[in-house]
Amino acid sequence: MNGIDLLHVIEQIGREKGIDREVLIEAVKSAIVCASKKRLGQKADNFQADFDNETGQIKLFVSKNVVTDLVDADNEILLEDAVKIDPDASVESQVDVTIEIQDFGRIAAQTAKQIIVQKVREAERELVFNEFNGRQGELTSGIFQREEKGNIIVDLGKTEAILPKREQSFRESFRRGERIRAYIVEVKRTIKGPQIILSRTHPGFLIKLFEMEVPEVEEGIIEIKEAARESTGRSKIAVVSNDKDVDPVGACVGIRGSRVQSIVQELRGEKIDIVEWSEDPEKFARNALSPAKVSGIIADKENRSMIVIVDDDQLSLSIGKKGQNVRLAARLTHWKIDIKSQGQYDSEKEGAGEAVATDDTVETASLEQLSQLLSEKKIAALIESGFKTIDDIKEANIEAIKAVKGFGEKTAEKIKKEAENYVQEDINDNDEEEEIS
Repeated sequence: MNGIDLLHVIEQIGREKGIDREVLIEAVKSAIVCASKKRLGQKADNFQADFDNETGQIKLFVSKNVVTDLVDADNEILLEDAVKIDPDASVESQVDVTIEIQDFGRIAAQTAKQIIVQKVREAERELVFNEFNGRQGELTSGIFQREEKGNIIVDLGKTEAILPKREQSFRESFRRGERIRAYIVEVKRTIKGPQIILSRTHPGFLIKLFEMEVPEVEEGIIEIKEAARESTGRSKIAVVSNDKDVDPVGACVGIRGSRVQSIVQELRGEKIDIVEWSEDPEKFARNALSPAKVSGIIADKENRSMIVIVDDDQLSLSIGKKGQNVRLAARLTHWKIDIKSQGQYDSEKEGAGEAVATDDTVETASLEQLSQLLSEKKIAALIESGFKTIDDIKEANIEAIKAVKGFGEKTAEKIKKEAENYVQEDINDNDEEEEIS
């Protein structure tokens, strides 16, 4: 191939692949050097190639040390031969000795081809990484290519991305060839090239969909402050208006729910609660627990925790199915929320008052007494949900216990019954001690 043809090939590949011309020239130079060393059997490490950008001609040369006694012919040259190349050459200086590029043998030519292909592939991978690395937190779309162990491989055109099983909603299913829209969570460098991680359960995905569907959000009139989602199909989003004349919730819902419905369809029927954000944590918590109505809140600002009191008929609604509503509210507000019914709260207050008034009060048994029934993990989950003692479990209703992470109806009924039995036994023991005394 002559120099002009080589230039045309480099320019064509550069246009098709989007690779910089200099990167391709360096790849060709590296390939020529490697192939020439194989063809000539040279062991020198100082081979170099020079590319003429106008003619496309490649010159191959090796830098040799000028000496008076030749020991290493691959890396040294005698002074009398050096001055023929460079009249100013002297001992211990270096001269560039031009090497005639010969026709490559089959192995050398194959090596050159492999080097060029490898360099081009590396350049493509770097381009893809740089392009998508700056797009983390954005939406993208691609075609369902295939499925591997539950993970969906999405063709983005220039490269493939992975939608892990953990980032998929259990309600969603896709067919091969279907277009998938997703949120770019992470872009990583790997041995095989850039790996792009997508998500359809990330809160950012929900926020980006609202930015697309609600012009006021894109324009900055309405601001999305927080978003919380669960892969089970429920989410909450907190919005605030920077214009007193614009209702943030109404604008996001749209006329007859048109705006939010398009998002619900994209998320395959996910239920979305849109609530108004507030700087007041108590007011924000009330909004976040919607649709449940809150009777009162006792806030501990130092520990960012609050006890929320609701009417007895609002308890299950405020907690939600398997604790979903209160968990999402806690994520949205970044406060720990402990929900109690009005009856439970009044009972606890009354019990606390009796404990102070009498000297015969016995310390309430801790949850460790249930260690034969429950694992340490489940006991920790109970404590985290506000159940500190066996009395707490006895006074709670089944729905509140079921709301604890990892608890089902049978487990809830079993430990409530055990708590009631334990407390009853404790009372009987105390009665017997009083009779004996």
